[in-house]
Amino acid sequence: MSLVTINPLQGKTTVLLQRIAGWSLLTVIAFTLLACAPTRPPIDTANWLVAPERTGGPRTMQSPLWLKMGSFSVTTPFDTKSLVYRLGDQQYEKDFYNAYIASPSSMFSNATRQWLDQSGIFRITVGQGTSFFPFYTLQATVDELYGDYRGKPEAVVSVQFFLTVTNPNLPTPLITAKRYTQRVALANNLPQTLVSGQQRALAEILQQLEADLFAASANLPKPILRR
Repeated sequence: MSLVTINPLQGKTTVLLQRIAGWSLLTVIAFTLLACAPTRPPIDTANWLVAPERTGGPRTMQSPLWLKMGSFSVTTPFDTKSLVYRLGDQQYEKDFYNAYIASPSSMFSNATRQWLDQSGIFRITVGQGTSFFPFYTLQATVDELYGDYRGKPEAVVSVQFFLTVTNPNLPTPLITAKRYTQRVALANNLPQTLVSGQQRALAEILQQLEADLFAASANLPKPILRR
């Protein structure tokens, strides 16, 4: 009877080849299953803009001077491009698939400037980035900007405006500070419905702001004019 000698190296090679063959088979099976699996549709994203437009003619000019937009800030957690939903008293959620096309501070500042410039109360209303010497300055803080879904859905917008005058002789440059809040009922929970509601809410706020500025502008403290 003859003896068969087994080379240890040959045995290890055989085991390695068997393992490679097994991995290859598993890979083929995995790709086959993936090919047969249903494909997921791509997640849709959308960008939105809140920019209410003023209708109607201008008012009678009350001030021959100009108004300049100051800083517009937004409180947390609304200082984001994502739409924000309120689901509970302490529960908020950001929608990363539906976002504003610009920051809320920029949207609100631009909308306010265009609205007041078209109102004609001041000689002109200019943006924050202009080099004009500001006689009157309007700043704002957006305190609330969300969809309230705790009960019947509502769009919630709250803005506090601060009007100041350039006059170092006055004890304080602040003329007035007033907060405006609007809640608009929504027909459904869709993002586009929320944005439309926020636009309507901001329009109503700007209407109130315009009326208050018009009533007060004839008796505003006089600024120190630059010579």
